[in-house]
Amino acid sequence: MSHPAAPDLRHLVSDTPRIMVVDGSKLVRRLIGDVLRQEVPNVEVVACAGLSEAREALAAAPVDLVTTSLVLPDGDGQQLARAVRETAGQKYVPVIVVSAEAQAHLERRRFTEDVTDYFDKGEGHQALATFVRGYVMPQAIPGARVLYVEDSRTVALATRRMLQSHGMEVIHLISAEEAIEWLRERRDSADAPGADLLLTDVYLKGELSGRDLLQAVRGELGYGKRRLPVLVMTGDDNRVNQMALLRDGANDLVLKPIEERLLVTKALFQLRLARLGGAGPQGRGAPAPTAG
Repeated sequence: MSHPAAPDLRHLVSDTPRIMVVDGSKLVRRLIGDVLRQEVPNVEVVACAGLSEAREALAAAPVDLVTTSLVLPDGDGQQLARAVRETAGQKYVPVIVVSAEAQAHLERRRFTEDVTDYFDKGEGHQALATFVRGYVMPQAIPGARVLYVEDSRTVALATRRMLQSHGMEVIHLISAEEAIEWLRERRDSADAPGADLLLTDVYLKGELSGRDLLQAVRGELGYGKRRLPVLVMTGDDNRVNQMALLRDGANDLVLKPIEERLLVTKALFQLRLARLGGAGPQGRGAPAPTAG
């Protein structure tokens, strides 16, 4: 009996990732650098005290990922994110803002489109290193099940292939009504909720939207963000609408058009975080221990 080939993630990873750590505190740079070297094999840590040093380092060589504090001695993290986009010349370089107020900034949509993600610094440097590793060295999670809700056959086919090529099992439904009924049928089973991750578009055919589905998952069905993580795909750049999705309980948003690396790393991170249970970072919209 033949076995399916293992997912090939090589095009998402680097054997020798170059990670830039930008922070005004020398102690913080050293601590983050130390845990990154422990957590990420063959990593090269480029430590910079501020925006000027970071620009010089970017001009010298491209990077695979940047972590930055929101406030820098000579600028801020959003200016740095723009510098990465302009200098590195790469289509996709994750820029992670590390801030004690990251959640508040995210909910108010204060981050620009140049910022890829955020991390709550209160979770600690070890959790940050694990988080970063998920971006630069994503690993497939065998048996991970994704409940995927999308009414466009063309979009669904392409997205399913992306997820399946990275080892995820995809259950595809075309409406929020179908997804809610599917989850209701499994609510009282030993296998509840029946999937490890819910991925849904916002705008769907039928009376209910992806936001209605999200509200049902968090409200009627009572699944917290760790029990059933929800990624919402949206092409709506309206910050008020994006904020509403996050406040309704979305773990994260994936903006359209879908970029494979971003979708896969976000999905794998949420799957990994959910399987950690109470451990791991609570940034990026994950709940406090009492929320799920």
